[in-house]
Amino acid sequence: MPQPDWDVEVDEDDDEWDEDDVKVRATRRSRPRTKIRPKHEHAQEGFVTAVDRGRYTCLVDDRVVTAMKARELGKQSIVVGDRVGLVGDRSGNAGTLARVVRIEPRHGELRRSADDENATERVVVANVDQLVVVASLIDPPLRYGFVDRCLVAAYDAGVAPVLCLTKHDLAPELVAEARAYYSQLDLTITTTEPEAPLEDLVELLRDKENVFFGHSGVGKSTLVNRLVPGAGRAVSEVRSIGKGSHTSTSTVSFALPGGGWVIDTPGVRSFGLAHVTADSILKAFPELEEVAQDCPRGCTHTPEIGDCALDAAIGPDDPRAGRLASFRRVLASLHEADTKN
Repeated sequence: MPQPDWDVEVDEDDDEWDEDDVKVRATRRSRPRTKIRPKHEHAQEGFVTAVDRGRYTCLVDDRVVTAMKARELGKQSIVVGDRVGLVGDRSGNAGTLARVVRIEPRHGELRRSADDENATERVVVANVDQLVVVASLIDPPLRYGFVDRCLVAAYDAGVAPVLCLTKHDLAPELVAEARAYYSQLDLTITTTEPEAPLEDLVELLRDKENVFFGHSGVGKSTLVNRLVPGAGRAVSEVRSIGKGSHTSTSTVSFALPGGGWVIDTPGVRSFGLAHVTADSILKAFPELEEVAQDCPRGCTHTPEIGDCALDAAIGPDDPRAGRLASFRRVLASLHEADTKN
């Protein structure tokens, strides 16, 4: 299957582009205009695999087609994973350009905000089945708070979460700690090493639409390059301060040789959840959600309230105490953002 040059910088305002911004004719005057837009019943379905500054790379059957967004779609955003309707030149030949005239209904929309104080949300990818949180056990260290935030986003989107722990060879003793921390959560955990086979991960990804998400420097793009020979995703070394630098700058979907898809996203330092409600957060902590059913109406689940059922049921020595603390860290950041907005 032909693979275009994927590793290009993405414009965060791709949804601002439409066919008027793409010069396909010598002048505007040479393009006919009409207020009556066709219904495009015969538009051909395509699968968006990459987005770059108003150009959308789509897979149509076995062809890679470049397209632009039709004017009638207005401000609707098109993201990787979208199923779209295409008209125009869909040959995939060099220099040709199709038009996206329809975005099919989505499921599994993974969304995030820039931070907890900015409620403006952005759809990162669409139509995914699994969110694979890629985190290293060491160098950089495993950050449970970030993982928890990704899990909240997964449950909010109705997407199954998977935790993939890299660099197992450097700190195998930390795996048991991670498994214990998430023992009461319905979460699949797998580990990888640089030279070890990836059979377990391959089976988890098979025949599913998967998106990889994680900090920079955790080995996310390295995994994609191993899973998809020829993907050519840029990778970087972890800096001396224990943080990776941003290397992959685009969100791109790759076909897995054994079936399914993997979407590689740029590394991030935070995962904003300003668009998520307290009920959505609780869904990521099912062992707490059950207890919270005994809370009084309107309970904020903060320790200051005094009569929260979570405090009554979970003491400091309870195995769920760590999970309660994590839940409240996320909840507190959202409450703080609410008071500032």
